[in-house]
Amino acid sequence: MTDAVVLVSGGAAVTPYTDPDHAAATGLAAGNTMTALRAHFLARGIRVFSAPARIGAGEVREDAGWQGFADVSVVLPAEVTINAVGRVDDAGVALAGFLRHLAAEEGVGSVALVGHSMGGLFSRAAIRELGGDGPRVERLVTLGTPWDGSVLGDFLDDEISEADAHGDPATLKIFAEARPYADANSQGAAAEVSRRFLRNWNDAQAGVLDGIPVTAIGAGYFAAATEPAQLWPHDGLVSMTSGRADEVPATVLPDAERHSFPDHVHSIFFAEGFGLPWERALTWDPAVFAVVDGALGL
Repeated sequence: MTDAVVLVSGGAAVTPYTDPDHAAATGLAAGNTMTALRAHFLARGIRVFSAPARIGAGEVREDAGWQGFADVSVVLPAEVTINAVGRVDDAGVALAGFLRHLAAEEGVGSVALVGHSMGGLFSRAAIRELGGDGPRVERLVTLGTPWDGSVLGDFLDDEISEADAHGDPATLKIFAEARPYADANSQGAAAEVSRRFLRNWNDAQAGVLDGIPVTAIGAGYFAAATEPAQLWPHDGLVSMTSGRADEVPATVLPDAERHSFPDHVHSIFFAEGFGLPWERALTWDPAVFAVVDGALGL
């Protein structure tokens, strides 16, 4: 059985390092992405860690933003902390360093990675970076990961436009906020979540996931139209087609299982923003966690 589950949050997410005994003492224990999933694994007696991540380079001591945290009991060095708004490959280097840290300091010989959003891309980059030097990655589960582009990235790259929203107020709102948000926060990440970028990046990952079973989970609460499939339906940030990796070639993703949650949104941020209960987010619903458990053989 896998020694541990490692949770990897996504773009612009701030997450403290956690292990089974340590987490943030104030606020959401593992940040606003991974707290519920961490609690689920702990309740099942599973050894679980969360990879530290922040906006910009540095250490994770607190998140003063929405549904944040403070009083982090264990702070790891910047070099093993993901810059969640930086380039995917750089995040992979940091995550690989973190996984080697778990091997050296915690005796972790094998891991299952569970990545939310860009955390799935960070995980894939880390697997390539490890190259067999570190704990063995036995499984990968992705939740709302932009395998083949994202709403934000494709809009910024002019691959989709306001006309593709077909007048849907929610999607138009997301479009309107995309460019200001990227301009204010991105240090490379926004340019690397478009279909155009990721199709080239995916081609370079051929062989990386050989021998690693992957489960890709997508969501599609926003479903005002059906075309283009590059956009519809979507979870607020990633289309269901991209989240399930439907069009990723077998040379890149040879062993894949795909699941859909058509009534769900990307995260609790989107749930809150559109008046939904947090349990309608991929990161907060026990029904999603049951699929993750099945994927991990629990």
